[in-house]
Amino acid sequence: MPIFLDPVFSSIALSHLVVDTFNASRPVLLTYLGLSESQIALFSTIYIWSSSLTQPLFGWISDRAGPRWLAAGGVLWMAVFYSAALTLPGTPGLICLITAALGSSAFHPVGAVQATLRGRDLLRGHDTTAAAFFFMAGQMGHFIGPILTGLILASFDLPGLYIIPIVAIPIGLSLARLLHEQGPHQSAAHANTPTRVQAGMVFILALMIVATLQSWAQANMVNLIPKYIKDLGQGATVYGSMAGLFMGGSALGNVMGGLLGDHYPKRFIASIMLFLAAFPILAISRIGWSGWLFLLVPLAGAMTGSVHSIMVVLAQRLIPGGMALASGLVLGFIFSSGALGLLYTGHLAETQGFPLVLTITSAMVLVASPLAMLLKEPAA
Repeated sequence: MPIFLDPVFSSIALSHLVVDTFNASRPVLLTYLGLSESQIALFSTIYIWSSSLTQPLFGWISDRAGPRWLAAGGVLWMAVFYSAALTLPGTPGLICLITAALGSSAFHPVGAVQATLRGRDLLRGHDTTAAAFFFMAGQMGHFIGPILTGLILASFDLPGLYIIPIVAIPIGLSLARLLHEQGPHQSAAHANTPTRVQAGMVFILALMIVATLQSWAQANMVNLIPKYIKDLGQGATVYGSMAGLFMGGSALGNVMGGLLGDHYPKRFIASIMLFLAAFPILAISRIGWSGWLFLLVPLAGAMTGSVHSIMVVLAQRLIPGGMALASGLVLGFIFSSGALGLLYTGHLAETQGFPLVLTITSAMVLVASPLAMLLKEPAA
């Protein structure tokens, strides 16, 4: 596909993979350090809030100053503070890990806009497909991150994880060079975009609820499955792989949702996928440890992940303001709302067991499914 031959898009996608490899290593690392479910949920929530609530600010800055140092600087910032988190013991290390999340916050809204605009130029207006490929790269990072972290920890302990920032630094520097040559992205008002219209309150409310339930469901799976699998008697390689399989499935589902969303009404695709997601999640809650998890976990990831790019592109088109600001708003809300829910379900998993949390998670996506039908794009 020609978009992958474009140096700007491919560099943005590779940087997204690296950024989310950092992000995805967190649950496995916290599990390895011996934190409880409640502690994992608490630190994960603080981390996710740090990387999400500031995204609108970084998006606003990008709409005015251009993408170069927010995108490339985000990658380099994560490499530095992730390394510091591995070096410092105890609470100082956890603080550095949370500080690293600001690099993710700077990168995501800028990267989402760059991917969307390149898709409009190179894929004849199929911006949802381009956004899906961009988010697929990040979710492949979420797929690789837990597996790689589990394998490294099992073989080399904490010092082995320095390999991730070592790889990230040249990628960040290369992105800075490419975006300098490309120049600042156009603002939404001057870009070659469809006519922007203001979203109605029903649309915005439905988007907020669907985004919350989808993000909460994914946060439950990604952050708590490693601890659940560990409690079932499996080692770091297995519980790291299981979290990675969920996000690998989510990456493939995201591409599928993006492709379908460019050819059929986006709300129909989102509604169907969320409805189908309930079944593998409910099955996981019932079977305990089984080889079937290697199929059910990525299937659940594919169904829940398929609506992500759809929600972001709808927000870019319909939320007033610059595209990076709109991307930062919706991405920040998605991540932060899921993290807020994780505080409750993390405590619930510790006191009542993860199978109950999975049952509740399946109910979440069932509720989100009909609400997604309200995400109708107004006529321009």
